[in-house]
Amino acid sequence: MMASPSPKNEHQFGITAALSLSEPSDIDLTRNQDLEKFLAQAGLRESQEEAILRERALGQLDKIMKLWVRKVCANKGYKGQLLELANAKIFTFGSYRLGVHSPGADIDTLCIGPCYATREEDFFIVLHSMLWAMQEVTELHAVPDTHVPVLKFKFDGISIDLLYARLATWVIPENLDISQDSILCSMDEQSVRSLNGCRVADQILQLVPDVETLRTTLRCIRLWARRRGVYSNVTGFLGGISWALLVARICQLYPKAVPSMLVSRFFRVYTQWKWPNPVMLCKIDTGTLHLAVWDARKNPKDRTHVMPIITPSYPCMNSSYNVSLSTRKVLMEQFEFGNGVCQARHLRGTFPHVVSSPDYSRVFSLLCCSNLFVVLQAVELRHADWSLLFQDYPFFSAYKNYLQIDVMAFCEDDLRTWKGWVESRLRWLTLQIERNTSGIVQCHLHPFSYVDFSKSVHHTAFFMGLSCSQERKEFDLHEPVEEFKIFVSSAFRQKPGMEICVSHVRRKQIPIFVFQEGDQSSRPQRCAIKASNSSKFEGCKKEEEGSLLSGQMFNVSQQSVYTLHKRHKVGTSSRDGVSSSHAVSQEIIDNFEAGEIRKSSEREVQGCLLASNHQLKDETTGSKMQDRESRMVLTASRKHNMNVSSGNWLERESRSKALGFVRPVISQAIIGTPLGQATNGQSSCGSGVSVIAVKGHYLESGSHSHDVQMCTDPGRNEFRGYFLGGKTSGRDWKHLTR
Repeated sequence: MMASPSPKNEHQFGITAALSLSEPSDIDLTRNQDLEKFLAQAGLRESQEEAILRERALGQLDKIMKLWVRKVCANKGYKGQLLELANAKIFTFGSYRLGVHSPGADIDTLCIGPCYATREEDFFIVLHSMLWAMQEVTELHAVPDTHVPVLKFKFDGISIDLLYARLATWVIPENLDISQDSILCSMDEQSVRSLNGCRVADQILQLVPDVETLRTTLRCIRLWARRRGVYSNVTGFLGGISWALLVARICQLYPKAVPSMLVSRFFRVYTQWKWPNPVMLCKIDTGTLHLAVWDARKNPKDRTHVMPIITPSYPCMNSSYNVSLSTRKVLMEQFEFGNGVCQARHLRGTFPHVVSSPDYSRVFSLLCCSNLFVVLQAVELRHADWSLLFQDYPFFSAYKNYLQIDVMAFCEDDLRTWKGWVESRLRWLTLQIERNTSGIVQCHLHPFSYVDFSKSVHHTAFFMGLSCSQERKEFDLHEPVEEFKIFVSSAFRQKPGMEICVSHVRRKQIPIFVFQEGDQSSRPQRCAIKASNSSKFEGCKKEEEGSLLSGQMFNVSQQSVYTLHKRHKVGTSSRDGVSSSHAVSQEIIDNFEAGEIRKSSEREVQGCLLASNHQLKDETTGSKMQDRESRMVLTASRKHNMNVSSGNWLERESRSKALGFVRPVISQAIIGTPLGQATNGQSSCGSGVSVIAVKGHYLESGSHSHDVQMCTDPGRNEFRGYFLGGKTSGRDWKHLTR
């Protein structure tokens, strides 16, 4: 029997109880409407005309498969009733079966045939010849030497991936039920894996509380994964079935949530998931057929899986077996990115203007995450729409060094076959490089290919980003690259003209054909890697780094960093008699436009995240407070100082978790009132400068309440600095100026 779904009640779906049974709020419903609107504009649903073409293509394919089995039966000399009953059945699976396929997507199809129709001879030779002779069939090529062998082709313009499973019976009935485990008896491993796709799709639809909610959420996550470059099983990321299983588990944990809530919970849950603990929709069924089932406790090979996502149908398998440590790291970075954007949207809805008693832990845990400037972009500048979550990942500015793998052939058909073979082996190259360098060099294989139409031969290129985790290390990649080329060529029947070339390119040398028009934007440097030749590069010493967008870094000069330590204290006096306090040397982020950090013509803009666990001494009260959390410090060059005039600027109730100066400033800034809105008190930020963020009662002590302001030049939308002022009865604002 297949793994039975858990009872569908409000208490539990899957193997554990729900994390929340909360109904969606009005804000959640509004966000969900925005999400539905975004999906409609993204064009994720096919037209009625295309749906009809797909159904017609599947109908024609069913007839072809029945004709093929009859031909095989006759060729093998079978006659009489067996020839009359010769039959085959096709089933769909994957995104088409789940109802989440997008326009132009291929249809994952399984053909089930009788015992006398073999895969090696009849499927890949006889059927291949039949399809080759048909006018409706184009772009036909076979991929027999993979985990799941497949025939790929287009039928009347509809892309089809055709798998084959051979039953241990002589006749295939029209009412064949594939849900029964008995169908797997005496079936070869490749047939079991092929058939498992259909059984898993059916199980997923049965194991979630609401199918339509699953479909909408899965459409979102699939779109996000494609745009962030992590939707690809063959390159070591996650394929369609793995993403479906991850989303289905979130649906189980939040059974009453709407898709907008589930998207946010998706990133929240999987950024905190303790891999390699497996994701499962139901308990693993060991079955009675003695088939191999995933079990890390018993199987040594299963213990090597770093990100197991287990299929629910018997025999349970790991759908993410291709994921390596390096690809899991990339996936987790992208989960962090998604979580940062979704948390920003939540803060925007929860704290639209001024917060009188904010949840410090929530605000500052968000601020100290690797997506600080995603948050600033999304919340402070009021751009927290869904498009920010789905922005493309800038792969070609994420690394300083890349490997370029060029694949060439004389004709288009040869290139299609040769490209498919090379692509299926690229993961082997990444593993070889990581083994050869003891994991110090990590590879990020881009799941897309690019064509250089200027070449005289048919061509496609793959790219792999390289990063180094240690300082001053030099590696020669010549050996793993040559081994890869030999491995690819020796295991494939190459035709004349089939060539492969692997070369090292720096970021500035990325060929123009990979970029769309106007898409050669660069971003802050990640890790300095110095290339020495085509397959040799050196990791240079990393400077202090601050984490911006997930996967982005920008350098920090250590000479310009000043922490809020007692030995760096500088006392100043206020004109209105407010007690002396710290003067902090900070880096002012000058060009803060649309949430992006860029270099100023006057000075280099730099920043960092500094972890501190030291004693702070307040000059007014003499009390000592210890900051046990990570402190965000925006540092400054020495020639640009900002003075603080305040009293005891640490909230008494939070002494045990003293927040310091900069973090309350930033928290107030990102949730402050919009540009130009009137504020409490008088502001004198200077000519042509307006106030964005104002009064928030974040810093309260005794009779003083300190307000934070953020000023910009509205003419250039240029960030001018943070302002901290102490206000008592009858007194004006005090400003921290440059």
